[in-house]
Amino acid sequence: MEAGLALLSEHGWPGITARAVAERAGTNAGLIHYHFGGLPGLHAAIFRRGTDLLVNPLVDELLAAEDERAALDAIRMLLPRTAADEPASRPAADGVPASGPVAGDEDGSRLAAELIIGATRDPALGAMLRDELRRARQHIADRLRVRHPGWAAGHAAGVATLIVAAIDGLMLHRMIDGELPVGEALDVAQGLLPVEER
Repeated sequence: MEAGLALLSEHGWPGITARAVAERAGTNAGLIHYHFGGLPGLHAAIFRRGTDLLVNPLVDELLAAEDERAALDAIRMLLPRTAADEPASRPAADGVPASGPVAGDEDGSRLAAELIIGATRDPALGAMLRDELRRARQHIADRLRVRHPGWAAGHAAGVATLIVAAIDGLMLHRMIDGELPVGEALDVAQGLLPVEER
């Protein structure tokens, strides 16, 4: 999978062939066909791994946040403010930084762009991304309902949709404009939160 993700970031979907992945991984192209059932299966596995690397860490950080302010801090960590900022790092389960692309770094941005391109061109990949985003929204909505028991399910779902769409938008705009003022945007979002009672 790592060989496929590297090729995807470097060359896009046209660079993902069984031969290219096998050469990068130091294995036989026949094994790629055997394990993945052909190119569509290989593409699906690479796509799934890419979404796991980009979507899941964001959702995990949001779900682990004790409140909305902590969630904004997590987004701030994962989406650097400008290209001059230090690349984001993502802690692994044991607290050691995990390897691989992160949503806000250059490799993560390239990978995110290729995943979106793949999802728009291949209906099967599009369905996978749709389902992954639906799961993310549902997890966030469930967490919001725990945090705000008085919220109706539809309200929590709407807020979760806005959260995911805002993160997607920031990522997409940052891909195009490395100087996007992400920090300022998150400051504005924080200003929209209710004042905490002490």
